[in-house]
Amino acid sequence: MGQNPTFASANFLIVTYDLTRFGIPDGQIVVGAEQQYWTWDRPGPDRVGLNTLAYYQTFLGRKLELKFGYLRNQNEFTGTLFGGMTGSNMFALIQAGVSTNATPTPAVNLKYNFDDRFYNKISVQRSISPDGPYAEIRQNPAGVDWSTANAGTLLIDEIGYRSKAAPGSPDTWLRAGAGFNTSRYKNLADPNQQRVSGNNFHYIAADRQFWQADAVRSPSRGLYGGFSIMGAPPDLNRISQYYELRLYTKGPFDCRPQDLIALVASNTTWSKFAVDAALAKGQLAHRDTLAITGTYTAHLAPGIYASAGLSYIHNPTSVTHTLQTEHALNLLLSTLVFF
Repeated sequence: MGQNPTFASANFLIVTYDLTRFGIPDGQIVVGAEQQYWTWDRPGPDRVGLNTLAYYQTFLGRKLELKFGYLRNQNEFTGTLFGGMTGSNMFALIQAGVSTNATPTPAVNLKYNFDDRFYNKISVQRSISPDGPYAEIRQNPAGVDWSTANAGTLLIDEIGYRSKAAPGSPDTWLRAGAGFNTSRYKNLADPNQQRVSGNNFHYIAADRQFWQADAVRSPSRGLYGGFSIMGAPPDLNRISQYYELRLYTKGPFDCRPQDLIALVASNTTWSKFAVDAALAKGQLAHRDTLAITGTYTAHLAPGIYASAGLSYIHNPTSVTHTLQTEHALNLLLSTLVFF
């Protein structure tokens, strides 16, 4: 993210209380807190606050799943985590109001399982600030406020098919969804116009296991491929389209059955209205951003993972750039500790 090293730390403490002991099958209360710190203010800001406060319950023989409270729908829809560790970019949907780990909001999620593979999941969520997660955290750092300025209601619906890996049966996950937001957004096509509502988004994504390395003992090991396509109106969102292709392998070596290797290529298309406005001011602007990232995630010990990667980005900034910021080559190092 620049020629100076950038350090970030995100720490979560999440506690789940099982209500089965009180005769409530599958009943769970989930409480979580989150602390984040950045050496660079722009991706932040720093915060200490609520991460989640939720109640989960199933009905009708687990055909119906209910979760409500302060939720993080970033983790509930689209499947941003693949391979268990590596994350897919979801900012095209976050800009349209989807809540994140750092910006939980009041929501009710309902999932109906038609059988053990087909499902439909809907959410009624208080949108995060239409000015983005940064503004939401600034206005609501503890994450407990019922609302923030100009934030309305976000409706999300996802339909999908998911078949988990089994001997001789590869892992498959297909999903598609859409959202509609009543929040009042700035109009990029006419900055002088008053804020308008009616923002929306759509997406489709798929992941498929092509080969099983050890179908009998560990069917999830093997080679996977996937893609994501996301879109939102260019007059209300700086990201109008997002495309991603991914290739990854779980347990690449017999001696490293829990490691992950991933190669991800993505293209982000910026709002034509934001680009044209920048060009009209005489600024250097680009219409899309291309990124190619390779990572290796190693399981070092129970609950401890380390990841190293290299990322090349053409036009790494949003919409505008300088002659010095047309290209970036980033070394990525991270650790994940679960206890």
